[in-house]
Amino acid sequence: MNLRKRNKASVEVHTSALNDIMFFLMLFFLLASAVVNPQVVKLLLPRSESGQQSSAQKTVTVSIDEKLNYFVEKQPVTLETMKASIETYQRASPDLTIVLYVARGVSIENTMAVFDVANQLKLKVVLAVEPKK
Repeated sequence: MNLRKRNKASVEVHTSALNDIMFFLMLFFLLASAVVNPQVVKLLLPRSESGQQSSAQKTVTVSIDEKLNYFVEKQPVTLETMKASIETYQRASPDLTIVLYVARGVSIENTMAVFDVANQLKLKVVLAVEPKK
């Protein structure tokens, strides 16, 4: 007497739907990582014994256009009122850094005026540049 089933059921897992979902997730993350910050240089950074990263400093942007108009955080200012405008940002964050955007035709004298204001306030200045192509 043979009590075993003659037809053995085969167990299958259909993964074709999962492949589509994984493809769309991969595509989404690739596009999202390129849009977040395309100018980032990927580096392997050294490790710290404390295991903590230094806190990100607060920045304020200062711009000078071709017509020698000065802007602090996209707000137009004159050279005389620039110091007072930056001081308001410095009160909120003492470790402030100025990111300076200067148009190509602007003379170095006008650029140094912003550096003078930063030196009076004892702030760091970073000059923003465009990468070579």
